[in-house]
Amino acid sequence: MSLTPAEWSALGLSLRVASISVVVSLPFALGLAWLLSRKQFPGRLLLESLMFLPLTLPPVVTGYALLVLFGRHGWIGEALAQIGIVFAFRWTGAVLAAAVMGFPLLVLSIRVAFDQVDQRLERAAETLGASAWRRFVTIVVPLSRRGIIAGCVLAFARAFGEFGATITFVSSIPGETRTLPIAIYELMSLSDGDGGVQRLTVVALIVAFAATAVAAAMGGALWGRRRRD
Repeated sequence: MSLTPAEWSALGLSLRVASISVVVSLPFALGLAWLLSRKQFPGRLLLESLMFLPLTLPPVVTGYALLVLFGRHGWIGEALAQIGIVFAFRWTGAVLAAAVMGFPLLVLSIRVAFDQVDQRLERAAETLGASAWRRFVTIVVPLSRRGIIAGCVLAFARAFGEFGATITFVSSIPGETRTLPIAIYELMSLSDGDGGVQRLTVVALIVAFAATAVAAAMGGALWGRRRRD
């Protein structure tokens, strides 16, 4: 199976967008997952509901919301544009859209992993003088690594396959925002695009299957440990 230069470009952009979106999202996901796992506070239900909105809203609506907020004349985007930060119709906007769509899966996986850490270990470390940050870094994160990895892989797969929010927010610009799902959609509209659709679909299936297998392996090991405990 040989891809054309345009198809390689779409694949490379999708891999870059998905990877960066996970890297950017991970610190926020770790913080939010810890907050939801360890703290009770007013507005918790509202926060959780907002976090899961990208999974329940039509992706086009999410893309439109991003355009309203981060477009050149958006509520936030206009201020960012004045300092040279532009998201709309840029590959950075594709990263933002992918990060928003994958974020709930990332937080959920990490939170489940955090919930399974024995808090007695944290309390014992606290009595020995370990700070909250040190307990988080040396106890919570290492014991949750499988869940964190699973969450990263799932978020990557969701970001890799993102279409609706991306095309609404950043459109389709070859080499800039034309990701693999957008390329498949556009090839489907061409009379001679069947070969490209088949090639890119196979690539998408391979990436999705590999990501699912890794996430299942990490999650299976995590759940197995919980049953033994």
